[in-house]
Amino acid sequence: MKAHQLKNAILQLAVQGKLVPQNPNDEPASVLLERIRAEKQRLIKEKKIKREKTPSVIFKGADNTPYEKIGDKVHPLDTPFDIPESWEWIRHNDLFEISGGSQPPKSKFISEARDGYIRLYQIRDYGNTPVPVYIPISVASKISHKGDILLARYGASLGKVFWAEDGAYNVAMARVVPQYETELISKKFLFLFYQSSLYQSVIHANSRSAQAGFNKEDLSSLLFPLPPLAEQRRIVDRLESLLPLVEAYGKAEAELSQLDARFPDMLKKSILQDAVQGKLVPQNPNDEPASKLLQRIAAEKRRRIKAGEIKKDKRDSTIVRRGASFYEIANTTERCIDDELPFDLPNGWEWARLGSLFQHNTGKALNSSNRVGENLTYITTSNLYWDHFVLDKLKTMHFKESEIEKCTVRQGDLLICEGGDIGRAAIWNSPEPMRIQNHIHKLRAYYPVCTKYFYYLFYYYKSINFIDGKGIAIQGLSSNAIHCLLFPIPPLAEQRRIVDR
Repeated sequence: MKAHQLKNAILQLAVQGKLVPQNPNDEPASVLLERIRAEKQRLIKEKKIKREKTPSVIFKGADNTPYEKIGDKVHPLDTPFDIPESWEWIRHNDLFEISGGSQPPKSKFISEARDGYIRLYQIRDYGNTPVPVYIPISVASKISHKGDILLARYGASLGKVFWAEDGAYNVAMARVVPQYETELISKKFLFLFYQSSLYQSVIHANSRSAQAGFNKEDLSSLLFPLPPLAEQRRIVDRLESLLPLVEAYGKAEAELSQLDARFPDMLKKSILQDAVQGKLVPQNPNDEPASKLLQRIAAEKRRRIKAGEIKKDKRDSTIVRRGASFYEIANTTERCIDDELPFDLPNGWEWARLGSLFQHNTGKALNSSNRVGENLTYITTSNLYWDHFVLDKLKTMHFKESEIEKCTVRQGDLLICEGGDIGRAAIWNSPEPMRIQNHIHKLRAYYPVCTKYFYYLFYYYKSINFIDGKGIAIQGLSSNAIHCLLFPIPPLAEQRRIVDR
């Protein structure tokens, strides 16, 4: 999840009443609303505000669902989400006064502070590159005070929210002022509400265009979820502890993105290189060494050959370490292979040919004239992607009974592209078996290993062009080529730690 997505999710939980627990001892928002409405009537009586022609009153019906009364008409209210029992819905403009800014003529602008002048704040002044402008106090018709809330009304900044400074504000912004005594609403909660997707979706939907923006009337239909005042404060406290963490996460995300942009794939390759060279996680001297794992694999192969389950492989070999060198023993021949090894290994690791670890074969070649056997689905290289499969367009072909076992993959098998994007790999993790075409290698471990570690080996070999089918290192991926691939083998416990890391 990206940092901005995480922030949006947290804000959404906050305005839905899911970020902090409700306290049954809180005075409910319904009582708060009664005080707000009483204050409203007082201001009307004192002729400080005008009486609305069609006031809105939102209430819960007998069926516990919200209704709205506008004038004499009552209708069910379609709310964007459910809120806790102690919360209430109210129309935004019943609580807050929106006052758009003004745009004095540029002929009145000066760039330095002077007696009789006031700072004119524009949207850019709340960014990283402010350009101070001052205007005569006599032409400053819209004034903000430090701690007021300003909303960006149009342009690229539409929807942004700022804490105001003392000064005038221009037409690109609107000032939000609670219509009633400020103790009834937490300004910080209101500020966070304006950052939430509930406000942002309405403001962008109602703006006439990027340039025309919105005005006060556009917010008249906006619903405001009103929590108890005590809960407003708890939500603010919780968000003030969480949002700095999200901001730090965003900075780290940006730094990583810049690094990745400067060095395409280099970071990933570096991590993979450390992994296969034994530098990603520390070695544990208590791990059973890889030589013991290779002995058990060899013993299992001998057992299966003796049982007639598999045939003896004439290409089979054993690689042993003698001092600082490695030797390969095949039949009665022994030779030093140090010149084939690309890097040194930690103690406890070994080198091995892939064919000594995995039974491997390709699938069946497509032959449209062959109609013998059972008609079954199969996958090709077009279904096999790095670490996943796309199975929405499977084809079928006929498989003889003698072909099904060889061409069927089971859960845990590692599949490798022989054609197409040569070396591309994924593990078949579905409990349902599947057949493969002849351009896919099926690798099945003779003895349990951490197959995901070997998937990452293929990913690394591909990233350094060791497998690419262009003759740089290995010409294609024939059965012989894949059999002879040299792999660095960590202890089994370390294989798992590398994958986890």
